[in-house]
Amino acid sequence: MCFLRRPGAPASWIWWRMLRQVLRRGLQSFCHRLGLCVSRHPVFFLTVPAVLTITFGLSALNRFQPEGDLERLVAPSHSLAKIERSLASSLFPLDQSKSQLYSDLHTPGRYGRVILLSPPGDNILLQVEGILQTHRAVLEMKVNHKGYNYTFSHLCVLRNQDKKCVLDDIISVLEDLRQAAVSNKTTARVQVRYPNTKLKDGRNSFIGHQLGGVVEVPNSKDQRVKSARAIQITYYLQTYGSAIQDLIGEKWENEFCKLMRKLQEEHQDLQLYSLASFSLWRDFHKTSILARSKVLVSLMLILTTATLSSSMKDCLRGKPFLGLLGVLTVCISIITAAGIFFITDGKYNSTLLGIPFFAMGHGTKGVFELLSGWRRTKENLPFKDRVADAYSDVMVTYTMTSSLYFITFGMGASPFTNIEAVKVFCQNMCVSILLNYFYIFSFFGSCLVFAGQLEQNRYHSIFCCKIPSAEYLDRKPVWFQTVMSDGHQQTSHHETNPYQHHFIQHFLREHYNEWITNIYVKPFVVILYLIYASFSFMGCLQISDGANIINLLASDSPSVSFAMVQQKYFSNYSPVIGFYVYEPLEYWNNSVQEDLRRLCSGFTAVSWVEQYYQFLKVSNISANNKSDFISVLQSSFLKKPEFQHFRNDIIFSKAGDENDIIASRLYLVARMSRDKQKEVIEVLEKLRPLSLSKSIRFIVFNPSFVFMDHYSLSVTVPVLIAGFGVLLLLILTFLLVIHPLGNFWLILSVTSIELGVLGLMTLWNVDMDCISILCLIYTFNFAIDHCAPLLYTFVLATEHTRTQCIKSSLQEHGTAILQNVTSFLIGLVPLLFVPSNLTFTLFKCLLLTGSCTLLHCFVILPVFLTFFPPSKKHHKKKKRGKRKEREEIECIEIQENPDHVTTV
Repeated sequence: MCFLRRPGAPASWIWWRMLRQVLRRGLQSFCHRLGLCVSRHPVFFLTVPAVLTITFGLSALNRFQPEGDLERLVAPSHSLAKIERSLASSLFPLDQSKSQLYSDLHTPGRYGRVILLSPPGDNILLQVEGILQTHRAVLEMKVNHKGYNYTFSHLCVLRNQDKKCVLDDIISVLEDLRQAAVSNKTTARVQVRYPNTKLKDGRNSFIGHQLGGVVEVPNSKDQRVKSARAIQITYYLQTYGSAIQDLIGEKWENEFCKLMRKLQEEHQDLQLYSLASFSLWRDFHKTSILARSKVLVSLMLILTTATLSSSMKDCLRGKPFLGLLGVLTVCISIITAAGIFFITDGKYNSTLLGIPFFAMGHGTKGVFELLSGWRRTKENLPFKDRVADAYSDVMVTYTMTSSLYFITFGMGASPFTNIEAVKVFCQNMCVSILLNYFYIFSFFGSCLVFAGQLEQNRYHSIFCCKIPSAEYLDRKPVWFQTVMSDGHQQTSHHETNPYQHHFIQHFLREHYNEWITNIYVKPFVVILYLIYASFSFMGCLQISDGANIINLLASDSPSVSFAMVQQKYFSNYSPVIGFYVYEPLEYWNNSVQEDLRRLCSGFTAVSWVEQYYQFLKVSNISANNKSDFISVLQSSFLKKPEFQHFRNDIIFSKAGDENDIIASRLYLVARMSRDKQKEVIEVLEKLRPLSLSKSIRFIVFNPSFVFMDHYSLSVTVPVLIAGFGVLLLLILTFLLVIHPLGNFWLILSVTSIELGVLGLMTLWNVDMDCISILCLIYTFNFAIDHCAPLLYTFVLATEHTRTQCIKSSLQEHGTAILQNVTSFLIGLVPLLFVPSNLTFTLFKCLLLTGSCTLLHCFVILPVFLTFFPPSKKHHKKKKRGKRKEREEIECIEIQENPDHVTTV
């Protein structure tokens, strides 16, 4: 091997080029030997993967277990909200205060919740009797466990002051309205205010999250309610941590949901929407059940597309069964990966539904590239050498792209990933990629060996029978000639590559390549790319958080219906934020009182401090020092019936004869709009810094914060993974590709596709949740998988012009790219018919991934590469120099042997 130094080129450049060529040829040599090994021992490489699949596949069936903890799966593993929850629970047990810490969907522990909605134009406060009948039915409902009947009174959370069940205050309001109706009083005599109302026992109660669709009396200064559309009631169950208690609670929740469905049939004048603690988990896993048949349909579509796209008129050289076996190869590798996952105590969740599509998109690319590599080999070689040549041609690039898949998803599976669903998915994807690569070169390689042997022995590619001679075919009917033709009729005697009659390759060579490189088409392609870039950039500026768990549920599930109604009628005042002061504070100090008022400004506060200050003011009591403040608080304020419930919000300590307040809590409710998710995150981000800068040491907590506290993580994780992948790609390919501009073009192409998918999916109303994050990671790899062979073939091509080089690249790799992306996109169609938000997100993101990659490979790159570097002029000069050298050698030979000329 000889390297000529170009004039003016530094010696280091020459050494780097030599190193790149040595490494590349070394990898090609290794892949060539691997192909020879597979071709010499096809039975072994066919049997080992089959045995692994049977072994691990049966294990997967026996060890299948779904994930039961939805919070562990979709909430950040390490977040400040979880630390705040632990601290808040250590001061005031959450099980005793979950009725005050109202959260829309993320209430801790066992509970049952129902929304009663009146018809449009009706006032639900006039249907008190029907609502209370529903309430009594819930209280009287019984569940049986080991011969004992349990009602709500046996399972409910008890109040500390009177050991009665904790019930929503809206029940007391409804009881007052019913008594007023029974005693022939008008409802105007029972004044219901919103969001705070005064109860019969004198308590001021916050009912902003229990009464919805409220219309207030015009010009009412005390916010009296004129009418309302909806009422929400929650029944909280006690949680002792025992398995039996939890089992009984689960039975009660199931009976509660059945009861609501039954009552809905009886009460046609009210619409009932129910929710229990297991509802989110049930509807999250419902996606997998709904998608089973659609995934099988998707597999059949991919099998059909792969089989048809691998067929030819030539019954000898067509490989329909290889396309079919290639898809089956990917399927059995996925089954093996699933078996390994369950054997290692993995638990299934619905986000793993994307793995078959991710693995299929990468695996079938290797299958179609090997088929294209087989078609590029010389037909007169033995089939074993042809397999080795195909491996040498294809497996280098496929090894690099598989390595990149493994590295990027391996980063997603690292401890740096904070969302467990993403981590579990990436772990499974890494195993799937490794097995995918092994099965492609072993199982599918063995299939390629057997197909090559059949072709060499002139057997029919479908019927596996000997192809008759041309003389025999001439005597047979036309239909028989069509079925058994091996291409002699359409192939000229001098044609070197009969595989060019493959319909996709023929279309690209004869029609598409000429059209896309036409000078009149290029301006329209540039305009198209500018439009694409503009929409992508516009979408990237509108990225929204996907912390809403509804995005992962089945779209026609009861949880989604409940959440939609709840968002419409109860989003004004929710969630209720717990404000915990965890250090002793001088509440009697005027400056401290002013700081508390400033912190609570802008919120509707449910506060013992505020009520106590008003009590002191009304009673004309002075409590300007510690002893007076605590003495009046304990001896007078907390003993009044309307203020007794505040005892649960204060923790006293006694040191000798002196009492002190070491911790306390109050509740803050912000007025929200329909875009509540974003506003809650903004409130959280504003309150947390104040806890560090103010003299008052406090924390804020609501159960929903655990799920919302990851917006920045959702955005940065895929960006960091993609950035690291680009850097790694640059390092790896710089040592393996002769022209550095190949790296540059690849990075530009992948970045363009990644930003395009990110922007367009945002415009398509896809939020940044765990599914879209995984799709963005996959987009990066999918783009490299398809753009890298095309670009590297272009930069290494030796044709005279860039146009000829891009034509050559499309002719060499365009068939495999088009086959794979078409199969990939057709396989996504059944996902559109799965009624689930998770599959809708998966469909949208993967559709954009495939479409943007196809657009770049067949439209944007073929045009842009024709008028941007690398230049191909030096190849033209080299060819001219070689041609002149050959002419000089021929002249010398003629001069030395003039008799030869005479003889000629």
